[in-house]
Amino acid sequence: MKKILSILGHRMFMVALLLLVQIGLLMAVLIRFNDYFVYVYFFCVALSVIAVLYIVNRRMDPGYKIGWIILILFAPFFGGLFYLICGGNGPSRRLRRKLEGMNKHMADALSPDKKAQTLAPFGPDAVNQSRYLEEYAHCPLYANTVTRYFPVGDDAFAPMLAALRGAEKYIFLEYFIITPGKFWNSILEILEEKVAAGVDVRVIYDDVGSLTTLPRDFAQQLERKGIQCRAFNRFVPVLSVRLNNRDHRKLCIIDGKAAFTGGINLADEYINQKERYGHWKDSAVLVKGDAAWSMTVMFLTMWEYICSRRENLSAYRPLTSPGAAEGWVQPYADSPLDSEPVGETVYLNLISKAKDYIYVMTPYLIISDNLNTALCTAAKSGVDVRIMVPGIPDKKTVYEATQAHYEPLLEAGVRIFEYTPGFLHAKNVVSDDLYATVGTVNMDYRSLFLHFENGVWLCGGRTVLDVKADFLTTQKQCREVTLEQARDHYFPRLLFRSVLRLFAPLM
Repeated sequence: MKKILSILGHRMFMVALLLLVQIGLLMAVLIRFNDYFVYVYFFCVALSVIAVLYIVNRRMDPGYKIGWIILILFAPFFGGLFYLICGGNGPSRRLRRKLEGMNKHMADALSPDKKAQTLAPFGPDAVNQSRYLEEYAHCPLYANTVTRYFPVGDDAFAPMLAALRGAEKYIFLEYFIITPGKFWNSILEILEEKVAAGVDVRVIYDDVGSLTTLPRDFAQQLERKGIQCRAFNRFVPVLSVRLNNRDHRKLCIIDGKAAFTGGINLADEYINQKERYGHWKDSAVLVKGDAAWSMTVMFLTMWEYICSRRENLSAYRPLTSPGAAEGWVQPYADSPLDSEPVGETVYLNLISKAKDYIYVMTPYLIISDNLNTALCTAAKSGVDVRIMVPGIPDKKTVYEATQAHYEPLLEAGVRIFEYTPGFLHAKNVVSDDLYATVGTVNMDYRSLFLHFENGVWLCGGRTVLDVKADFLTTQKQCREVTLEQARDHYFPRLLFRSVLRLFAPLM
């Protein structure tokens, strides 16, 4: 009986129940007006035609357009209505105003730090990439910054705790998933100690990302401990486009002097204290020095966006940031609401400008036409292109969609490796011993076009070589996929994968 009551009281059960009620009400309305079915039908079809015309003229990825158009034309009675309720990712006027304010405040705080032209000794490709991030992501380039790469989340665990214990003024955490366990409980213990010592502690978590791991009153629980906490985009069980836009960023910031980011969330599987899908291969990077300030501004402007209140950013800037000249570091953020695909553009620039090699780690390979073309063109041009994906999936249908993208890449000469010990969750790209990016951006449509994301672009320095070394070391634990293996499946499975590729942008 206790188990049944627990299931009935769980947030997921209530969400599913309320969504089913909404669908039932919609069907009831249609049945109620059965006498006017012909009029309702033609109205819905007309709505679908208008939706298709609207999609065709929208600025969005072609694959995303095609997926929606086919879905609407396949079911014209419901398709247009469904798109109006759940499709796209355009913000309301109110949200657009908030976002513009967020971007302007970030640009005003960071614009004095712009220095892309200082990369001229590395060549025009480096300058252009850096200038793009300064102009369109409002994120400047920094020297005087030390970076440290962690090949697995296990390696980052102790340094994160040590850095948090050293906090003197503030601690800011922003994560997609928080799950009670050794990782989060160890951090929470430190947060409670720091709050008692007068440190400003704030936490942002995504309500959908943590829907199955945290109670609904989690924020209130932390507030009672003196920790300021906000849930991003509270999940309301109503069919709505708002559900698409999630905060997938991962930031751990200490005093504006040090910051961690990468693929790891605050849950035990990310440090292999809990086994899920075999060994969990993730990565993280520590940014220590001037560049940590940029990541602090990312957090504070997101806090402004959620709380609808202005922060005095200059009050949080450290007077000195210990660091050293060890390559160049450029943290960046990506918003799904400003029509600028920063994450995708960073990847495209790295791939298209690579001269010797480009190595990619990603948990999902559900790529846009632009990325597919760039990867294939690079391989055909003689660049050593390698992609690493999980060998054990976390979502079987998504894994099938990933494998559905293999064949055209393999035909072009791209090499694909599957991490056999378990699930690979790292999101890294490294090229030519000169550039790398480590962050939260998966190579899938949700990360590239629908989520708030962040990353760190690196130019020169030892950390770039560390990212490369991790790829080559991990490759020894992988199986390489051949073109024959990608094709060697029964027709029903190949057909299923073709359908998945078509609708992958909507997954």
